[in-house]
Order: sequence, then C-alpha cells, then structure tokens
Amino acid sequence: MMERTRKCAMLLVLCLGHLASSLEVPLDLPQPPTITHESPKDYIIDPRENIVILCDAKGKPYPSFFWTRNGTHFDIDMDPKVTMKPHSGTLVVDISGEKAESYEGVYQCTARNDHGTAVSNNIIVRQSKSPLWSKERNEPIVVREGVSLVLHCRPPAGLPPPIIFWMDNNFQRLPQSSRVSQALNGDLYFSNILKEDSRSDYICYARFPHTQTIQQKQPITVKVLNLDAINETMADFYNGTDIFSDSPAEERKPSFLIPSGPTSSKLVLRGQVLEMECIAEGLPTPEISWSKVSGELPAERTSFPHFQKTLRIVNVSTSDAGDYRCKARNSLGIIHHTIRVTVKAAPYWITHPKNLVLAPRETGVLTCRANGLPKPTITWTMNGVSIENSPRDPSRTVEDDTIIFTQVQIGSSAVYQCNASNEYGYLLANAFVNVLSEPPRVLTPADTVYQVIRNNPALLDCSVFGSPIPNITWFKDTRSSTLDGDPYILHDNGTLEIHVAQAQNSGKYICVARNFLGISVNHVYLQVKEPTRILKQPEYKVVKRSNSVVFECKVKHDPSLLPTVTWLKDNGELPDDERFVVDNDSLTITKVTESDEGVYTCIMNTSLDQDSASAKLTVVEATPTPAIAYEYPDPPTDLELTDQRDRSVQLTWIPGNEYNSPIQKFLIQYEDSLHHHGHWHNMTEVPGTRTTAHLKLSPYVHYTFRVLALNAVGLSQPSYPSRMYKTRPAAPDENPSGVEGHGTELDNLVISWKPLPGLQSNGRGLQYKVMWRQKEVDNQWSSVTVANVSKFVVSGTPTFVPYEVKVQALNEHGPGPEPPTIIGYSGEDLPESPPDNVQFIVLNSTLVEIHWEHVPPKSVRGRLKGYKLFYWKEQSLHKHNSHHVEQHVLLFSGNKSHGMLPGLEPFSLYTFNVRAYNSRGEGPACTSQQFETPEGVPGHPSFLRITNPNLDSLTLSWGPPHNRNGHLTGYTLRYQTVNNSNELGPVVELALPPNETSVTLLNLKYSTRYKFYFNAKTNRGAGPAITEEAITIMDEALIHQPAVDVGPGIIEPSHPIARHPPRHPHHHKGTALPTAPAFGNVNSSLGEDGALISWEYWGLEKDVYVEYLVKNSEEEWHTEYVNGSQTYLLRGLKEGLSYRVRVVARGHSDQAVHHSEELLVTVPAMASRQVDIATQGWFIGLMCAIALLILVLLIICFIQRNKGGKYPVKEKEDAHTDPEFQPMKDDDCTFGEYSDSEDHKPLKGSRTSSNGTVKRGDSDDSLVDYGDAGDGQFNEDGSFIGQYSGKRERDTGEGHESSEAPSPVNNAMNSFV
Repeated sequence: MMERTRKCAMLLVLCLGHLASSLEVPLDLPQPPTITHESPKDYIIDPRENIVILCDAKGKPYPSFFWTRNGTHFDIDMDPKVTMKPHSGTLVVDISGEKAESYEGVYQCTARNDHGTAVSNNIIVRQSKSPLWSKERNEPIVVREGVSLVLHCRPPAGLPPPIIFWMDNNFQRLPQSSRVSQALNGDLYFSNILKEDSRSDYICYARFPHTQTIQQKQPITVKVLNLDAINETMADFYNGTDIFSDSPAEERKPSFLIPSGPTSSKLVLRGQVLEMECIAEGLPTPEISWSKVSGELPAERTSFPHFQKTLRIVNVSTSDAGDYRCKARNSLGIIHHTIRVTVKAAPYWITHPKNLVLAPRETGVLTCRANGLPKPTITWTMNGVSIENSPRDPSRTVEDDTIIFTQVQIGSSAVYQCNASNEYGYLLANAFVNVLSEPPRVLTPADTVYQVIRNNPALLDCSVFGSPIPNITWFKDTRSSTLDGDPYILHDNGTLEIHVAQAQNSGKYICVARNFLGISVNHVYLQVKEPTRILKQPEYKVVKRSNSVVFECKVKHDPSLLPTVTWLKDNGELPDDERFVVDNDSLTITKVTESDEGVYTCIMNTSLDQDSASAKLTVVEATPTPAIAYEYPDPPTDLELTDQRDRSVQLTWIPGNEYNSPIQKFLIQYEDSLHHHGHWHNMTEVPGTRTTAHLKLSPYVHYTFRVLALNAVGLSQPSYPSRMYKTRPAAPDENPSGVEGHGTELDNLVISWKPLPGLQSNGRGLQYKVMWRQKEVDNQWSSVTVANVSKFVVSGTPTFVPYEVKVQALNEHGPGPEPPTIIGYSGEDLPESPPDNVQFIVLNSTLVEIHWEHVPPKSVRGRLKGYKLFYWKEQSLHKHNSHHVEQHVLLFSGNKSHGMLPGLEPFSLYTFNVRAYNSRGEGPACTSQQFETPEGVPGHPSFLRITNPNLDSLTLSWGPPHNRNGHLTGYTLRYQTVNNSNELGPVVELALPPNETSVTLLNLKYSTRYKFYFNAKTNRGAGPAITEEAITIMDEALIHQPAVDVGPGIIEPSHPIARHPPRHPHHHKGTALPTAPAFGNVNSSLGEDGALISWEYWGLEKDVYVEYLVKNSEEEWHTEYVNGSQTYLLRGLKEGLSYRVRVVARGHSDQAVHHSEELLVTVPAMASRQVDIATQGWFIGLMCAIALLILVLLIICFIQRNKGGKYPVKEKEDAHTDPEFQPMKDDDCTFGEYSDSEDHKPLKGSRTSSNGTVKRGDSDDSLVDYGDAGDGQFNEDGSFIGQYSGKRERDTGEGHESSEAPSPVNNAMNSFV
C-alpha cells in the first residue's frame, strides 16, 4: 500500500512538475556551471606533440577549474610542464624533454562556482604506439601449383591497431580477387595458387594512423612449381621431399581456411560494426555466399567486401543477434559454416537529464533513464559527491532514476550528476537545478521579420525566460483578442504556428509574456510570399549530333523574391564547357555530342522555396550526306503581334530553314509609313535561339515589322511584313537638344536647337515654344511659338549681355516636359580700348619681354579671347644689311599681361604694338614702340678655301659672315697636325684683322695633314667656326726610295715598320706639285696563314682596298676591303704561284683615286707534312673513352669492396636485399654500412624509441628521403608516384633510439584505409 501511494504521488509530481528543461538561462543571471567542451573518454595522444586535454564551462559567476588524475587531486602548480589556458580549464602539457607516457592516466575536470559543481567524464589519456616489427628471416616458400597458401603478416600490435595492406617492391598494390584476398587479420590467402603467383616481393605493410607512420615486413618469396615442367632429374630429387606428392594438385571441393570447424561465435556491441569472414580453399576457386538463419539480412546496413568473403553490418542493433551462415561452393561440392552472433550494449540514453529552472516553492523533476545489455545501474551525485553523502535536503526525493523536488527554496541550486554503467561502459550527465525569481524577458529580437511561402506552415518565435515560467499570449495587429484556435497553434515554448499560411495572415504579431513578477512584450512581422512555379518546363529533346538544343524553363515567382536558376545534368553540375550557355529562362547547348546525353534539371531557387523540372536529351547520329551544303537561311514566317500596348508590343515568328548553319541572330526592322514611307530601319537584334522580342514603341507611328535571320553564310531575305500597328498620338516625350544662344550681330540673339525627328514628335502639329529673358534684369519670360524650324532670332538686344533661354516641344496633344534653362549671350562688338602701360625689357640679343595692362572688361564688348602682339624688324644696325618690314604676330591668352619675343636678330631695330581681341575681331592698337637688340656673336665665315699647297706652306682665303650681328673685330685661325691614326697634334692659334681675306702659312711640315678652324669675332665674342683639312706636298726624293739604311751593316727588313720622313727634306723650287702621293712603304711578308701586306696612307678617302691577281694571267683583279687598318692578311693564295698586289683608295663614285706601286708576292711550294697522330680527333676521343671506362670499373670495384668487406651474406639474400638495409649517402651516393646491431627497424620513414613509440622530427630515414621533397607519394590505390632520386645519410649517433616526423609518403598512404 505504501509503495502504491508513493508511485501515485510521483505520477502527480510528473504531471504537475515544472518541465522547464528547454529554458536557456541568460548568462547575466546567476547559474551553476555547465560543461560545454571536454576531450573524448578514450583520448589517444600523439607522443610527438604537446598534450591538450579540453575542459570548458559556462556559469555565473564564471567557474573555477580543478583536475584529478588517477582519482587524486592533480596540482598543476607543482608541475612546470603543465599549464591551464586562461579563462578555461583546458590543460596543456609541454612534453619537450619528457616522455609522454609519464602523463598517461585517467583525468577528470571539475568546474565549480557558488551555485554548484559540474564534472567531466573520466578521460583516459594514452599515447599512441607504433612498435617495431620483430626481426625475422623469411625463407623462400616453394609450393606446387594448385594448392592453397597463406602468407602471414603478423603485424606488431599498436595503439590504435594498424591498417594492413600488401604491396610489391614498386609500391604497387598486389592484385586481389576471389582467389587471392586479404583477411581481416592482414594475412594473405590463396584459395589455390597459380604459376603466375611466383614472385619475390610479397611485402606486408602496416600503417599506424595516429602517428602517420608505415612499417614493412621483410619481403616473402613464393616459388610455384609445376611437376610437368621439371625434367626427370629434378623430379627424382624432389620426390624425396614433401614438396610434391605423387601427382600434381587436382581439382577438389571447398574447405574453409578460416574460420575452423562447423561453427563459431562472435560478440559485438550495439552501434558498432560487425565483421565476419569466411575464406575457403579449393580448385576451382570457391564462391562465398551469406545468409541469416533466423531472419533476413538488413539490406541498407549490409555490405560484402573482399569479394564476398566478408559480411559487414554497420550500426549493429540487438535485432542483428542470431546465427549467420556462410557457404562455399564450387563445381565439386559445397560446405557451410555457422557463426552465432551475440549483441551486447553499453549504456545508452532513453531520457537525458536536463537543466531545471525553478522559482521558489515550485516543484520539478530530474529524470535519468538509460538502457543497455545488461541493464545499467543508475547512481546519482550532487556537486560531484555521492548523493548519500551530500547535505540532506527535505525538498529532494530520490526514486531510482528520478529526483523529485518539491517546495524548493532559494539556495537549493546545485549540479546533479547521473551515472549509468554496466560492464561495457558508462554514461555521465550533468544537470543543474537553479532556483531563481525573475520577471519575464523576451529573448527573440524585436521586430523580427518572418517570411514564408503561401500554403506552408509559418512559425513565429517568442523565446522567453522568466521564473516562474511566463505565460505567453499572441495578438495580431491590435490587442483586441488573443490568437487561439484554428488556424493558430500555440506551442509550449511560446512559438505561434499557422499551419497553412495565406496572404491575409501577413501583418504584425504581438507576443506578450507575463508572470506574477512582470510582463514583457515583443513585436514580430509575418510576410506571406507567392510560391515559385515553373510555368514552361523543359521538354524531351532528340537532336542530331553537332546541332544545338534549347531547354526552356520559364518561372513565375513573388516579385519581392529574386530567383536564381541552376541547371543540373544527371543530378550533377553542368560540364565546364563554353558550349553550355545558361540564360535567364533557358539552357542552350551548342555543337551537341554523344556525351551530352542525359537528364537536364532546371532548379529555380529563391531565399524561401524552389521549384524544379527535368527533361531528357537524346543525341542521334546525323544523317550522312556526301557533302553539307551551307546556304543563306530562309526568311522567318508567321509574324504575329501580341500583348499590344500604347508603348510596346510583343513580336513572335517562326524561323525558316537554316540549311545546316545555325541561326546566330535575328534582325528586326520597322517601317514608319506615316513619316518615312518606304524606308526600313533597324530596330533591335535577338539571339538565334529566341523567336520572340518585346519591342518598345513611340507614339503616333504607323509600324510595320519584318525579321531577317543571320547564319554563318549571311542574312536571309526579309520576312513578309507584319500587319500595321498604329500607336496613339501623345504629347512629346522629349524637348529638342543642342539648345544654344549666341549673337551674330551687335544687337541680336540667335536661339538654335536640334529639331526632333518624326518618331519623337508623338503627334500632329509639332511646334517649338522659344522662351528667353535677360538674366538678372527681366523677371518675365518672353516667348514665341514657331513651326518645326531649328532657330529663332531675337533682335534689338543690348551688346553682349547674358540671356536665359529654353525651348519646349509641343503638338496638338500638349506640351512636352519642362525644358532645362541654358545661358546665352547676345552679339559682340570690337573691343574699344587698347592695352595701357605697354613696356619692354631687352633680355639679350635675341629675346625681349613685353608687358601691358589688361583692358577694362566693359571695353571688350564680348568675350576676351586674348591679346595679339604685332612686331617687325625695321632694319639691321649694320650698314651692310638691308631694310626689313616683314610683320610677325604672337597670340596670348586673355589672362596674360606679358609675353616674350623670341628668335630676334641681334644688332637690329624692331617695332611692336599690342591689341586686345574677341570673337568679333581686334580692337585698336596701343602706340607703337621701338627697341634695338644689342650686338651678338657673328655667324660662321661664308667660306674657307685652301690653295697653293707646297712642301712647307699653304694659303687660306675666306669670306666674312653673312650674319655679322655687330661690328667685326677680327678673325681667329687655329690649326693642328693629324697623323695616320687620326691623332691630333698641338694647336697653333693666329689672330687676324677684320679687313683681311687671306693668309699664307709658312714653315709647315712636308707631307703632313693639317686641320684648320676659322671663325669671326665681334665685341660680344667669337662665332661658330668652319673647318677644313689640307696636306703639304711630299718630297719627290722619298717617293721611290726602296729602303732606309738604319745603321752600319743593317738593312731595313721587308715587313712593315713605322718610318718617319727626314727632318730636313729637300725643298723644291719652282711651281708646286699639283697632288701628293697617298701611299708609301708598301711591303709584304709570308707566313703559314697567308701573305701580310702593309703600307702607309696619307689620303683623305676612307675606302681602301687590297687588290691582287696571278702574275701573267688575264683575269680580273680580286678585291679585299680594308676596314680602317694599314695592314691586311691575304689568305687562300696557292702554293707555287706569284701574285701582283697593290693598294687602292676609292672615292664616292667607287672610282680609284690613288694607287700604290705593285708588289710581287711569290708563294713557295711546300712539301706535304707528316700527320701527327696525337693531334687527330679520333685518337683523342678513343683515349677519353678508355679513361672513362677505367674510371667506371674502379668505382664498381670500390663499391663491391665496401659492400663485401662489411658482412658475408648468402647469394639468395643478395637477390632479395631488404630495402631498409640500403640507405644512400648524400656525399658519395654509395650504400651505407650494414650493422647487425640494427635488429629492429621499421619501414623507411619511421623510427621508434625503446618504448615502441614513434616520435616526430628525429627519424634517420623515410620513404620521402628517396624523392624530391614530397614528390614521392601513394595514390588512392596504393601505387607509388615518384622515383628514388636521392637519399639521406643516416645519423649513426642516434641508433634506433631516434625517430622522425612522418614523411609525405606516410601521409599519402593513409588513403589505403
């Protein structure tokens, strides 16, 4: 009876209890802690990285955090390696220099404030482990063809367990099939083995996912032998072994390799993945099938990987328990195996305890219900302490999985923990009880706007908080009546639902929340929108290949929503191809191919809804024709006018035949039979995929339309015209443009404009209303209405005053819009005043600056355009120069008050004046003034001639400058010698009087070139010089001198040397020679390369040639050009012949001006020379090849010696050397040393410490070491990308205690999972 009474009371509390679990307490109100983030229960850490254990919480006041480790308080202040993040309970453990395993254990976080204590789950921290593979030596496996075989992997146990896969030496996945497959434990099973299974690189790899490292087993060699292929001798030898029986393996019925026996069992937990496998051997290869004895397999959760040998069921439930049968069958028989599956369950929630907010003296319930197999045990704690040991609270009653609170009081706030556990796990949940007394507050933002599509549900939120729970009522627009009953539904959380929203439901809604402590009001708005609907859906299309296709998709939507169109092909994105053109209401595919076949879906989306429609495209082969004829398209037909309005019309048509060339666009033309009868005008163009056009029209036009089609060939003929469409007349829409006001006479104002064309008149009787008034003088507008003209003249206006002007169009139906006002000016007159205070400043002999004052603005009588400066040269101040009167004009802008007169002639008299000018013309000139330019330097002398050349004298004559620019004070003559290399000698300078016109220079050097510089002078300085060159005559006694005696018994050699003429040449008496010889000292010398010709040359001509021919021959002279030198090497002369050689200088017309005397050059005949074999190319190449071969042999011997000198190995092992024992060195690219002490090595790319842990950053080798910085990697099917291209030297100091960060190869091999 007592138990029954208690249950009834409990039921009453549940019915009347405070179910405020959905309330979210604002953070500004007092509340116990709530844990928001924590690490997983089973937390596996990477030993190479710092340990981060999460724990975050919220509460008011903000909670403080504490930790326990292995059940005891963990004082983080005592461990310098452990810190807690600011404003958080998260722990960070710095493991640098420490072993991560020392921080393994069970951690629990506690968040505490004045109102309670929340605790986290027990966080088991374990470091990940990737232990090394045990060292083993795999003997070759020799089997006969047809038998079964198992290759064991036996990977090291890691944390978490490794992922297993088999590959070859080239890092390629070994092929698997129903005959060869990998078991769940990683072993490789052969149901029957074939000859092609023979190979020496069966390698098992283990990838440890947490540390991203990969290790490999030693390669396994499998040899498959067929007895028939072995000769009798080998057969006799092997018959004494157990490799072969009396005959090769024959066909046999299946038998299971795994599992063993007729039955087995398996235990799996609810929610996990169930995997069972059956692998059978037999010949032929057996086929595996699965069934459930006591029911059906759950199809949606079941798969059969590994070629049907594995049954996999995900998200296991208790209904999956039972007997499963696998069946192996081949042509010789069938066998079965039964697996009994037992499903257990760790605890899982049925009712999760939720936070409870109560007002004083209220009642509430915390419920914690969980299930499991076996059924879990429920225990309660308060603020982390067992509830039995917590302070007694008379308002609290614990009933198994429920705590009942009655008549709670302020100060009863706490955090309760519910723990549900069985042998397979536990659940822990925190839920607080917060006793508050708070007036209502609406948490939903004010004036929130909700938008919904018509005929869909509308949910208006009114999220509130208060304690006790506020009562919520809703009103619409006015507060006359509450919203209750159809069509409104009020939910417990305050949300107002309109099940089927209609347009009349739009408006303002008022939410009112009240409890006995107060009231809170909020306004929200509902907008009901029209749905989006596709009016014209895409249709099924059959199109020929290479043609175009158009899918239409026209939509209707709410005007306030902006739709976006998305096209899909076979439920995927459209191909990224420019042939697919998406328009607002269509999809166009040009040049269709077979790959374009499929289902095309048009999706119209708005921010609230969407609509979609699909159509299929079928592509057929175009009908083959001998040749495709491309022609002009036929004109469109059936022109029709629809949607006729005053200012627009819809034109539709039917395209004509396009003749194998798609229509690119349509050209629409119109004729206005009212204004321009017989004239067609282009109106608009539309794409070739459209057959409609919306045309904008003008009033009072008699329209007739026609359409032309354009393809790649050209335009079609025009279509037949449409029927005439007359638009109604209306007042003008526009006023004339280009309105201007300007005067053409002193007293008029011409107002002009650009008349409206006929299409813009909009009706009969087009006229213009011209309006004007003097600015700032007249208040009233003067106006006149004129016919359809383009100007109007206002007479009797003052000179150059501003007028406001506007022109308005009007017709029989009214005036046009109000026209804009422009400013114009009446006519101008000539300026009436000259510039005043005109002055000049002579700056130098060629430049004068003129200054003036601006004329008064009123005297301009128009727009001042600027000033004109007139000037002219009256005469030169030199008596020898003539009189000049040529006038020049310079223009200056109106804002200028000065200007420059450049380019004047020195020593001259000039006259000038200044005038103002406007558009009408020039005003009066100021009083003319004169100025004189000072003397300047003279121009160059008019000529300089050199005559009478002698051995030691020259005569120079000249003329005075044409531009003396002042009084000449004399001349200056400078001259200097020029030698054969164009080097200049010292300068000699002579001053000559101004009245002289010639001079003779004596005591010059004979046969010497001189350069002369001659200029005139005035008081201002010397003018520019003119230059000439001349040569004195050579002494005839030296012209034919064959040699020079340079000392006793010494005769000058035949090769060229610099010769200097004697210091005292003979003076010729009588007349001077007309010209001097240009060449001298012509010599030759023979060498192996040819004949070297040398000479001296004093002529002025620059083009010098060496000419030669064979003696006594009649051939032409051979010519070789000399580039500024006085030596030349003649090549290619034939042995045993004599040659005539001479040096020639040519003038501008290529005529020979100077000739040297001829030389006779004889080339002796030479005996053939013996060939030196040491200089032959083939001999040198042979020697290089032999040296290179010897070097390669030495390197090979050195490598073999290093390898062989370290350890002895069997020849078979040499053939299958473990690649991990062959690191490469950077410095010499040779294999490193082998050490038997390295008994435990992982796969390249991972090293482990003595505790079996792989650390990042310390490895001495990795797979990535064999490629360029990450180029080597595995693709998804396990194939290796990249080649060995360089290897790193091992750090022998670290031994196998060192470790290394995972390489990119290890990262890439994650894809094998």
